[in-house]
Amino acid sequence: MTTLSNDLKLEMYRRMVRIREFELTAMDVFKRGLIKGTVHPYIGEEASGVGVCMALRSDDLIAGTHRSHGHNIAKGADPARMMAEIFGKEAGYCRGRGGSMHITAFETGSLGALAVVGSGLPIAVGAALGFLMQGKDSVAVPFTGDGGTSTGNFHEALNMAAIWKLPVVFVVENNKYAVSTYYRDAVSIEDLSARAAGYGIPGVRVDGFDVLKVYAAAGEAVERARSGGGPTLLVTECYRIEGHYAGEPEVYRDRAEVNEQRQYDPIRRFAAVLTQDGTATAEQLEAIHQEIQAEMSAAVEFAQNAPMPDPSTALDYIYA
Repeated sequence: MTTLSNDLKLEMYRRMVRIREFELTAMDVFKRGLIKGTVHPYIGEEASGVGVCMALRSDDLIAGTHRSHGHNIAKGADPARMMAEIFGKEAGYCRGRGGSMHITAFETGSLGALAVVGSGLPIAVGAALGFLMQGKDSVAVPFTGDGGTSTGNFHEALNMAAIWKLPVVFVVENNKYAVSTYYRDAVSIEDLSARAAGYGIPGVRVDGFDVLKVYAAAGEAVERARSGGGPTLLVTECYRIEGHYAGEPEVYRDRAEVNEQRQYDPIRRFAAVLTQDGTATAEQLEAIHQEIQAEMSAAVEFAQNAPMPDPSTALDYIYA
């Protein structure tokens, strides 16, 4: 693995902590009744989103899922504008019209969080086809979960991308549960990356709790796509620590299982790496946590004080 600069590693850590604190804050405001709808926390999967997105350029595009706060932050989105969107405010990325599951930050290269399972895959394939037709060397990266690999969109997207050798990196975050269904109850194989063989493209499986391993694997897949080598299926093996949505009763899995997975916490794990290799001291890492906690408090204040959309604009931005 190429030696990474301390600045790059610290930025990885900062973005992972920013995702974690954003999710904790979003869960808190939901439980306090300050927002409508719900939130789907990304806690436990931070290394996957950050490892992938930091291997991308600003002109590369991502397409997300219903659980995409983390993907947007990893790609550089502003937490204050994201929080405003969750609050349904005009200052949000979608001017309060999208909410938690549809945050779309075009300026950072996000095609949007897409709530229908697997729906971002063909959209990213379309973006990749556009890059090819325009002669650009940009790459499209759709995220989906283990449940998304059993949708028609998944197989059609992989097939089309493989036929045309499109610049796509399909990222499957195997967090083990599609809502309440354990992935082995819906898929006959343990290694989801094996599904790539049916389309003649590389399938790569990586430890999704290790941001450096994800970054290395994503970097290789992105470079292959960028140089005309075609798509890759990248599976990051991770775990959803919190429920499918904030406040979920989680009757489908044992608490002992969840507590066992907590030992692989990607932030704590990366912190140990950074202190052991001399990148940062424990005090410096704690200062990052405090800085970002203050950032989240400011984001909530910004969202609460932002104006609601004008009711007269309710029909704006729709097709018909």
